[in-house]
Amino acid sequence: MVTKERLDKEFARIKEALEETEMRDDLDESQLRGAVECLDTATRYTKDAEYFAEKGDFATAFGALNYAFGFIDAGLRLQVFVKKQ
Repeated sequence: MVTKERLDKEFARIKEALEETEMRDDLDESQLRGAVECLDTATRYTKDAEYFAEKGDFATAFGALNYAFGFIDAGLRLQVFVKKQ
């Protein structure tokens, strides 16, 4: 069971991850499109998680946050994202 406390921790983690992650500045057009899509999708899943949390559906909110983390991780692994200095 996902508690509100656990969900609050995950929201703090995703907020930090989104704030600390940026697209590289030397991407070609194709890479840039992919990076923008990954970042946009991570942001949208985070907003979805907020919606579900407000409705009291903590399990679905937690799942949406995991997807958001997945898109950030994918961008880092594909080397289209970097951690801000």
